[in-house]
Amino acid sequence: MEVEPVPDEIAAVMELCLSRRRDGPLDIPARRVAFDARPELGQVPGDIAVTPVQANGVRGEMLVPSGASSEHTLLYLHGGGYCWGSLDSHRPLVSMLAQACAARVLMVDYRLAPEHRFPAPLVDAANAYRWLLDAGCDPAKTALAGDSAGGGLTLALLAYLRDAGNPLPAGAVMISPWTDMTCSGGSYESRAEMDPICTRELLEQLAAFYLGDADPRDPRASPIFSDLSGLPPLLFQVGTAEILYDDSMRAAASAKDQGVDARVEASEHMVHVWHLFAPMLREGREGIVRASEFIRECFEAARAGAQRRQQLE
Repeated sequence: MEVEPVPDEIAAVMELCLSRRRDGPLDIPARRVAFDARPELGQVPGDIAVTPVQANGVRGEMLVPSGASSEHTLLYLHGGGYCWGSLDSHRPLVSMLAQACAARVLMVDYRLAPEHRFPAPLVDAANAYRWLLDAGCDPAKTALAGDSAGGGLTLALLAYLRDAGNPLPAGAVMISPWTDMTCSGGSYESRAEMDPICTRELLEQLAAFYLGDADPRDPRASPIFSDLSGLPPLLFQVGTAEILYDDSMRAAASAKDQGVDARVEASEHMVHVWHLFAPMLREGREGIVRASEFIRECFEAARAGAQRRQQLE
């Protein structure tokens, strides 16, 4: 069977990622600086208003595009293996998502490991979500999204909020989520030669920094092992050139088995969180649009459901 060649635009992204990959022991401070300084991330559009906030003591930013709905809100959790990533690294991506959704977005600058280990990011994310509710946000008009570690954190947050008795949002999007801290998916081996960004060695180091002495099978850290019943609609977006491919496929299958409306978009040849490369990659822009369409669909389904309940009362 003939293998389909990788398009030039995608190959250029893969080459860029490979040129920046550094194997071996992690220098966390250097990684943080480098991750925030990547020119391919793009710029924040001029019609986005960015306002610093303190969400129940958690640092964040509210990004509001011109003409955005005043009633719809998205909470975004950035990626970076729980050890790097910031408001700076993800501001362009989140701005594009805010524009596509025509909604305001709270991006959360949760605490990072190794200074702040598990479950600090989960606690911060929950506090930020509760801050939105306290500020008057309707959970039926609120959604969650996140990428990589932030994608896994998004799924863990939903189960955490459910168990705490908090009202859940209308839906959630997870981009290339890291849902299994045991790093046990078969794609760690089957897709290792395809992935120009992530390696087993890298993720095992990040997991150790994040978890410390905690159990990697703790469902709050590895939501693939969580009870996912009762969660709102979920969209998993994953590239076929990722060793984390199975983290999406297995988590989505588990959610479906537990009665959740869970969908997977597997994008051919795409690398880990290809949406970050949207300024130079058409597929990145398309992924953002599809995520926004799903979020809008969740808002509409929640609105229709509320109307039906009112009619029955």
